[in-house]
Amino acid sequence: MIPDPASAAASGPSKLNKSSSQAETNSSGAVNNSEDESGNENRRRRGRRRKRTHKEVENVTSERAESGRGSVGKDNVCRRKRAHAEAVTLFDVISMGPSAMRAVIDGWKEAYAEDRDAALLDLVGFFVRCCGCKGVVTAEMCHAKGDRKATDKMVDELAEDSDEVAGLQSKKFLAFPWILTVTWPTHADSSEYPLIQPAPRGRRFHSELCDFVRMLVCRCRRSLLFDSYLMTALVSLLSHLSDSRVRAFRHTCTLAAVKLLSSLTDVAVSLSTSVEKSPKLQQAQRPSRHKTQAERALQKAEEVREKRGELERTMDVIFKAVFLKRYRDVHPEIRSLCVEELALWMRRYSSVFLTDTYLKYMDWMSYDKIPDVRLKCVFGLRSLYGDPVLLPELDLFTSRFKDRLISMTLDKDNEVAFQTMKLLLLISKTCEDVLSADDYELLLRLVYCSQRPLAATAGELLFFRLLGADEAAANNRDEKSQEEEAHKRQSFARLKALLEFYQNSKLHAHVVYLVDSLWDCSGGLLKDWPTITSLLLQDPHSPSPGLTREEEALLAEVALASVRQASEGPTLAGRSGAKKVMSSREKKVQLDDCTTLTQHFLTVLPHLLAKFSARWDIVASLMRIPQYFLPESPAALNTQSVSRLLADIGLVLEAHADGGVPEAASRSFLRLCAEESTWGPTARPARDSMVRGWVEHLQVLLTDSLETLGRRESLPCERSSSHLQGSIFSADEEQTGDILVTLKKLCAFHNCHDLSRWNLFDLLSPLLPVDGGQEGAPPQVLKEVLQCLCYCVFWSLSTSGEILTSRGEAECQRRQLRVLSEASHRCLSHADHSVRQQAFLGVCDVLSAHSYQRRVWHPTSRSPLPYTPTPKLQMALLNFVCKNVFVDPDRDRQSEAGRHAEKEEEDEEMLEDLDGRRRMLAAYCKLVLRGVLDMSMAADIFTFYVKDHRDFDDIIKETVHRSRLVDKLESTRALVLSLQQLFARLERERDAGGPPPVRRGVRTLGGLKELAKRLALTFGDLVKLRECVVLIHRSGIEFVFLDFGRSAPAFLPYLSVLAEFSSKLLKPDKRTVLAYLQKHTSERAADLREERWQPLLYYRGSLLAEGDAAAAGSHGGSDRKRSGRSNPAKNKREGTKSYGPLSLAETQVGRVHCLSPSFYLVILGSTSTRREREALVKRRRPTQPTVDARSPCDDEDAVEVEI
Repeated sequence: MIPDPASAAASGPSKLNKSSSQAETNSSGAVNNSEDESGNENRRRRGRRRKRTHKEVENVTSERAESGRGSVGKDNVCRRKRAHAEAVTLFDVISMGPSAMRAVIDGWKEAYAEDRDAALLDLVGFFVRCCGCKGVVTAEMCHAKGDRKATDKMVDELAEDSDEVAGLQSKKFLAFPWILTVTWPTHADSSEYPLIQPAPRGRRFHSELCDFVRMLVCRCRRSLLFDSYLMTALVSLLSHLSDSRVRAFRHTCTLAAVKLLSSLTDVAVSLSTSVEKSPKLQQAQRPSRHKTQAERALQKAEEVREKRGELERTMDVIFKAVFLKRYRDVHPEIRSLCVEELALWMRRYSSVFLTDTYLKYMDWMSYDKIPDVRLKCVFGLRSLYGDPVLLPELDLFTSRFKDRLISMTLDKDNEVAFQTMKLLLLISKTCEDVLSADDYELLLRLVYCSQRPLAATAGELLFFRLLGADEAAANNRDEKSQEEEAHKRQSFARLKALLEFYQNSKLHAHVVYLVDSLWDCSGGLLKDWPTITSLLLQDPHSPSPGLTREEEALLAEVALASVRQASEGPTLAGRSGAKKVMSSREKKVQLDDCTTLTQHFLTVLPHLLAKFSARWDIVASLMRIPQYFLPESPAALNTQSVSRLLADIGLVLEAHADGGVPEAASRSFLRLCAEESTWGPTARPARDSMVRGWVEHLQVLLTDSLETLGRRESLPCERSSSHLQGSIFSADEEQTGDILVTLKKLCAFHNCHDLSRWNLFDLLSPLLPVDGGQEGAPPQVLKEVLQCLCYCVFWSLSTSGEILTSRGEAECQRRQLRVLSEASHRCLSHADHSVRQQAFLGVCDVLSAHSYQRRVWHPTSRSPLPYTPTPKLQMALLNFVCKNVFVDPDRDRQSEAGRHAEKEEEDEEMLEDLDGRRRMLAAYCKLVLRGVLDMSMAADIFTFYVKDHRDFDDIIKETVHRSRLVDKLESTRALVLSLQQLFARLERERDAGGPPPVRRGVRTLGGLKELAKRLALTFGDLVKLRECVVLIHRSGIEFVFLDFGRSAPAFLPYLSVLAEFSSKLLKPDKRTVLAYLQKHTSERAADLREERWQPLLYYRGSLLAEGDAAAAGSHGGSDRKRSGRSNPAKNKREGTKSYGPLSLAETQVGRVHCLSPSFYLVILGSTSTRREREALVKRRRPTQPTVDARSPCDDEDAVEVEI
C-alpha cells in the first residue's frame, strides 16, 4: 500500500533546514539535468560550489570520521566537507571508483535525511542521465492521495507525447508522490545511449551502473532500504521507464531494476540466515537470560521476519512490473539480460525463485530465435545443476523439459549446441537415471559431428557413460592383483567397449573422427600403444579372451588414428573449431609423443606386418604409420630395425596390390626417403630396387603381350611414336592380371616419387589406343596406363621449371603432351565409363599444369612454343562435360525417389558418381580460368546455372566470379553468348512445332528468364561491373534488332529476358541504354499497342522504372524525343551520389563490345536461310560510336549516341 506523503514526512527527521511549505514548493519545482547543469534546485539556491576532484572525494570518509571525534569547530568542517561531496553528482561519481561512490552515496543518505524530496529528485535525475537523456526533468506533486480510482485513471492517461513545432518529445510517468515529465529534443538519436557505446566504454559503463545499484542497496540495507517512501518511488520510477517506447529508457531502467532485485536477494538471504540462526541461539542462551532479554530477542527475530517479508513483496512487485513485460522485449539484449538475472535469482534465493512458477520462463526462453538468449538460458541452467543443494528442486523441470535440451544439441548456432551438450554432460553426472538409453543414443552420435568442441564434449560423455564404467569395474575386480596386470585388463575392457560402440553405431566409416572426439578426455588410453600392439600380437590360442577379425581391423585403424592425432594434432578435413595455434606446452607434448611412437613402432611394426601379411585391411592401416615417424628421434639411428621394416614392406607389396596397400607404402617411403631423414640412405636404395624389379618385370610382360604391326626407325625422343604405328594387345587372362598388378604398384609410387629415370612414358605408350581398329588393352589396364602417363607428364613439368632452355627437352615434353592429349581424345569415346572419366580428368589436369608455361612464354624467348590443345579436343571436352556431367533432371528425380527402396550400397555408388561428376566439372572450369580454353567455351556451362542442377551451383557460381577477375568483359561476352544461344534454340524448337524435346537445362522462355535473374544476382559491385552490365544490354539490343524491317523482329521476346538485368544498371546508364534502344526503333514507326510489341514495352518500362521524371515524360509520349536533362542542383540537395553516364560510344568499349557477324551466325545456325546468312556475312562491322561534344557547363548525363 502506498503511504500518505504527509504521514511519511511526519515520520522522518524532525529537524529540517527548510519549512514544510518551502519543501513542498521545492518538491514541485523543476530540476534541470542537462549536460551543463547538474544537481537540483535546492543546491543552486545555496550558491555555486566548486566540484570536488577524485582525490578529494576519496578522502571524504576519513575526514568525516576525524571530525566526529573533535569539537564543535570540527563539526562545522564536517558539514563543509559534506557540502563539497554533494556538489559531485551521482552520475559523475560512477566512473570514479568504489571509494568515491561509497562517499557520495553516504552523502546522499544524509541529504535524504534532511530533505527526502530533493534527494529523491537527485536519484531520479541520475537514472534519467544514465539513459543518455540530456533533457529536462520536471516534477509535480500528485494530490490524488486517497482516491484510488482517480490515481488509476491518471496513470492510464500518462503517455509519451511529442511537439513537432517546438521540436521536443516528452515522457510522463508516475513516481509517487510525483508525476515526472522528461523532455528531450526530437532530433536526439534514441539509439545512442551509454549502455550501447562501442567497447570498452559500453562494458565499463554497464559494470559501473551495476556497481552503483549494488553499492546503493548495500549502504542502505540497515535504514533506507525499508523506507516505503523511497522504495515506492524508486520501483515506480524504474517500472514506468522500463515500459517506455524509447529503447534507451527501456534498456537502462530494465538493467537497473533487475540489478536492484539481485541486490535485494542478497539482503533477503542474509535476513533468512539470521532468522534460521535465531531459534538455535535462543535455545543456547535461554538458561542464562532474563525474561526481558528473551522477549527482546523474540521481538528482534520478528522484526527480521517482517523485513524479509517486506523485501519479498518488493521483489515480487519488481518481477511483475519489469520482468514479466521485458522478457518478451523486441530487443534481444533486454531479453538476454532478463533471463541471465532470473538464473541468478534462482541460485541465490532458491527458496522463493526456484519453483515451477519461475522455471517455466527458462524453458520458454530456450525457444528464442536469437542465439544469445538461448545461450544465456543454457548458462543459467548450468549454474543451477552445478549446485548439488538445488538438484532436488529441479527434478520436475528435468523430466518435463529434457527433450527440449536434447534437441538443442542440434541448434544451428554452434556455441549453443556446444554449451547444451556440456549441460547434458553435467546432468548425466549429477542426476542418475534421468537420461534414458534412447537419449544417450541420440547424444553419443554427436561424436561424428563437424564441430570439434561439440564432438569433444560428446566424446567426454561417451567416456563417462561407457568407458568410465568399465574402469570402475576393472578397479573393483583387480584390487588384489598386480598393477601392470590390472592396467592391462582395464585398458582391454575399455578398448573392447570402444570397439563395440563403433560397430553398433554404424554411423560413420572413419575411425579418425571418433579418436579425435575422445582425444581430450581419454588421450592416455589412445596413446597406450604398447597395450594396443600387445592386443594385436596376442596369440589367438591363448586362454585369455581375444579379438575377432573385425575388431582386429578396427583396432589397427584406432592405432593409426591415434598415431596421426599425436603427430599432426586435431586437424581433420570437414571438422572445424579446433585450435589453430599450439602453445609451447602442447608443442612439447607433441614432440614427446612423436618420439615415443617412433621408438615403439619402429621395433613392433615389423612383427605386426609379419603376422597380418595376409590381411590387406589391417596391413593398409599399419603401413601408414611410418608416415608419422620423427626423423630426429634417437631410434632412427637403429638401421637394423629400419632395414627389417623396409624388407617387410617389400614382402607385403609382393602379396597385395589392392585395398590401398601400394598407396600407403608409397607415402611411407616418401617419408622415409626424405632428404632430411636419418634413414634416407637406407630407404632410397630399397625403393629403387623394388621399382627396378617392377619395371623389368613389366617390360618382359609387354614384350610377350604386344604384337607390333609396323615399326620404323625413329629418334630417341620419338621412340614411342614407332610403337604407335600399330600394336595389338594379345595377353591372356593371367598375364593381363599380372600387368594390372604391376601397373597399380608403379602408379602408386609414381604419384609420390619421380620415376622418370625408368622412362615409363615410352614403355607404356604402346598400350594406348590408336586409329585403325586394332584390339586395345582391357579397360582396367588402359585406365592405369592413362593414370601413369599423367604422372609422367606431371613430373616432367615439375622438374623442368618455368621455361625450358634445352630445345631437346622442350620438344620431348611437347611430344608427350601431344601423345597424351590425342590418346585421351580417343578415350573420351571409350565404351567403359571409368576409362572415359580417367581420360577426361587426366588431360584436364595435365593441361592445367601446363598452363603456367603457356602464360610465362614469350616470343622473344628461345624456347619452343608450348603445346596448345587442338580445336577438336576443345570441342570434345565441352561435349563430354555437357553429356556426362549434367545428366537429365528427370533421371535425377527418379533416382532420388527410388533411393528409399534401394540398398545402402547403391546409395553410396550414387554419391560417388555425383562426386566424380563434380570433379569433372571443376577440372573443365579450371581450364577456362587458366586460359587453356577460350572464355566463350564456358557459355554452355553457364546455361546449367538453374534450379534443376543444384548439385553444381557452387562450382558454376565460383567460375563466374573468378572469370570476371581474369577478364570481366570476356566473361560477360560468354554470359551473353549463353543466353542468346539458349534463346535461339528455343525459337527453333517453337518454329518446328510439336512437343519440346526432352533435354537438360532450360526448356521454356520462363526458365530462360529465371536463368537470367540468377545470373544477374552475381553482379555485386555495380560500379566496378558497370561496363559489363552495359555490354549485356547493348549486345541484347543488337541481337534483337539485327534485321529489323517493317515487321516485328523475330527475336523480340528476348527483351523480356534482357529486362532482368535492368535493375543492375546505374541511373545515368539507364538513360544511355534507353537512348541506344531509341536509335534502333525510332526510324520505323510501329503500333506498340499490338501484342507482339509487348516485350519492347516491358523492356523500356524496366529502363524507366527508376529513371527521372523528365526521362519518363520524354519517352512516354513519343519514341523520337530525347531524354530530358537531370537537375544537378536537385541531386545535390537530395544527397544522392551522381555517376556520369557510361557512353556506348567510347572507343575502347566500342571495340571490345562490338560482336562480329560470325558471332550471330553461331547463334542463328540452321534457322537462318542461305540468303539471310549471306546478307549477315556481307554486313560490315558497325562504325565507332561518337559522342556529341558539349561544353563543360552542359549536363553530363545528356549523351547523344550515334551508330
